[in-house]
Amino acid sequence: NNGDTLLYWWINAYVDLEGEQSDVVKQDIDKVFAWHRQTQLQDYAALLQKAKQQLNGNVTPQALDGLMDDVKARGQKVALHAAPQLADLARSLQPDQIGKLEEKFAKNNRDYRRKFMSGDAEQRKKIRYKKTMEQLKIWFGKFSNEQEDAIRSLSDARPLDNEVWLQERMRRQRTIVDLVKRVQAQRLDKPATMALIENTIRDTFKRLDTPERKANYDAQLKFYADIIRLTTPEQKAHAQQRMQGWIEDMNTLAREKQS
Repeated sequence: NNGDTLLYWWINAYVDLEGEQSDVVKQDIDKVFAWHRQTQLQDYAALLQKAKQQLNGNVTPQALDGLMDDVKARGQKVALHAAPQLADLARSLQPDQIGKLEEKFAKNNRDYRRKFMSGDAEQRKKIRYKKTMEQLKIWFGKFSNEQEDAIRSLSDARPLDNEVWLQERMRRQRTIVDLVKRVQAQRLDKPATMALIENTIRDTFKRLDTPERKANYDAQLKFYADIIRLTTPEQKAHAQQRMQGWIEDMNTLAREKQS
């Protein structure tokens, strides 16, 4: 229910929206959220139901890979649906707003380096493990000391890929900045801008499956499958209960908009 406001704040933090531009963005966000609520939330609930059932069996890296494919397909669908609104925003940006965008990206990258790439390898592994445990506890609740030790060993065995993720982040940022600069320099009309944005969205999602990222991606899938095998029936039930709460929320939100 607050997602539209949060998204507006997020966009504004990157480009400092102004006057009429601000009003248009708010209206466009409302349109995308209305479509999303009416057409997508029940599908997400069904996907969560599938994931919930999978926890009853042997969760393999292949099963997680299939689930992630489902998630990526839905993410791409939302991004492509928003292409007309993104095109309007890209065409409305002024040079100082593009400069603000570049500054924000640079700050984000400095923050990432400070949080996840400072210290030696052991320190970075410890930070990564701590972040992983925070996420796992949201899903599965408490872990025993023995489980946490086992997860620490699994976590430390993974390659330190912070630099890989940072380079991917920076590549996406350059793509976005180059796109909006091209739109402005060539004074592209809306159809041309939409085509450029749609191609960028597809290329971005396609990169998730490129050979240079596959090794890291496969390692992550195996890592989380190994963790799930360590969990107890009670911990799996905790995750299923959390997913059920989200399922009910999504179905409720979808009904409220339609009624």
